[in-house]
Amino acid sequence: MVKIELVQSEELVINLNKEEKKAFLGFLTIYITSTIFLLGTIIYIYYMNEVKSLKNSCSMELYNSSMKIKSEIVDKYIKNEKFKPIKLDNVDIKYALFDKNKNIIFSYLDEDFNIDFTKKNFLNSKYNYFITTINEDEIEIKYIVMESCQEYNNIINLKYIIISVLVFSVIFIGFIGYLLSLILLKPIRKRVLDMDKFIKDSAHELNTPITVLLSSVSMLKNGKNPEKMMKYISSSSKQISQIYNDIQFATFNEFKNNHIITFDLRDLLVESIDFFTDIAVLKNIEIIQKLDTCIVKMDKTKAQRVLNNLISNAIKYSKKDSKINIELNNSILMVEDFGIGIKEDEIKEIFLRYKRGQNSEGGFGIGLDIVKTICQEYNLVLNLESKEKIGSKFFIDFSNVCINI
Repeated sequence: MVKIELVQSEELVINLNKEEKKAFLGFLTIYITSTIFLLGTIIYIYYMNEVKSLKNSCSMELYNSSMKIKSEIVDKYIKNEKFKPIKLDNVDIKYALFDKNKNIIFSYLDEDFNIDFTKKNFLNSKYNYFITTINEDEIEIKYIVMESCQEYNNIINLKYIIISVLVFSVIFIGFIGYLLSLILLKPIRKRVLDMDKFIKDSAHELNTPITVLLSSVSMLKNGKNPEKMMKYISSSSKQISQIYNDIQFATFNEFKNNHIITFDLRDLLVESIDFFTDIAVLKNIEIIQKLDTCIVKMDKTKAQRVLNNLISNAIKYSKKDSKINIELNNSILMVEDFGIGIKEDEIKEIFLRYKRGQNSEGGFGIGLDIVKTICQEYNLVLNLESKEKIGSKFFIDFSNVCINI
C-alpha cells in the first residue's frame, strides 16, 4: 500500500517561443545592466579611495626617504666628513642633489627636465617629485629632489586588478542572471504547457460523450431503439456534467469555499453510485456496494467531488463486463476496480494535476488531484494499492471528520 504524499519535482526542458525569448532577453538585459551599474559605482568609489591612499602612501615614502638623506648629510657635515651619495634600497625611489645655485651635484633621476624649485611636491609624466631644502649655508648641498614612479605603478596594477575583477564579475553576473531567468521562467513555462495540454485533453475528453449524445438524439428522432438511446443520452449527459464540475471546481478556486455541515457519508455515496449507474451499465460494469453509516462534518460539495472522482475513475479504467467494489466501513472508504491498474513508478505522479498514466484511457488529470487536495485540507489519509493489468484499490480514512453518534 502506498501513502500518497505531496508533489515530487520533475525536470523541464525550456524551449522558448518568440515572445518568451523577447521577455527572457528583456529581463536578462535589465538585470545585468542594473547590476553592472551598481557594481561599477562601488568599484569606482573603491578605486578613488585606493588612489587617494596610494598618493598619501607615496608622499609619505618620499618624505621619509628625503628626511633620511638629509639626516645623513647633516650628520656627515657635523663629523666633518664628505657625504658620498649612494642609491637607495627601494628601486622605485631615486633622488638628485643640487647646490644653492640649483646646479646638479649628484643625480640618478629617470627624467631629465627643468625642476621647479618653488614647489615642495609636484607631478611630471608618471613620476612624483618631492623637494627638501637644507637651510645650512656651510653645507654645499641645498636641495634634495626625490623622484618616484611607485604611485604610477601601483595605480596601473590597481587598474589591471579592477578590470580583471570587473570582467569576471560581468561574466559571473551574466551567468547568474541567465540561471535566474530560467528558474523564473520554468514554473511559468510549465504552467503554460500544462494549460495547453489541459485544453487539448479537455476537448478530446468532451468529444466522446458529445458525439454519443448527438448520435443518440439523431437515432431517437428516427425512432430507433428509444430505450437504449435514452440510456446513452443519460450516460453522456452525466459524463459531460462530471467533466464540467471538475473543471469548475479546479479552475475557479472552489477549494477556498467551505460550508461545513454534518451529514451521513453513506447517503452521499448512494447518490453518487446512482448517478454513475447509467455510465457503468454501458460497459456492463456491476457496482457492488457495502456501506455502513458514517456521520461526518465537512463541506458536502467537496465530499461529493471526492466520491464522484473515485467512482468515475473506477468506471473509466475498468474493463468491460467487470465489477467495482465500494465499501464504507469503520469510517474507511474503499473503491476497488478490476481494470488496467497503475505502474508502481506512476502511483505518486498519478495524483499530480494534469498527470495521467501511460495506460490512461481518457481524462485530463485533474480528478485525482482534486481528491488529493481535499484529503490534505481535511487531513484525510489517502492510500492506494495497484497492480498493473489487475486493478486498483483507493482507500480514504474519514476518521478525522467522523462524528461518533
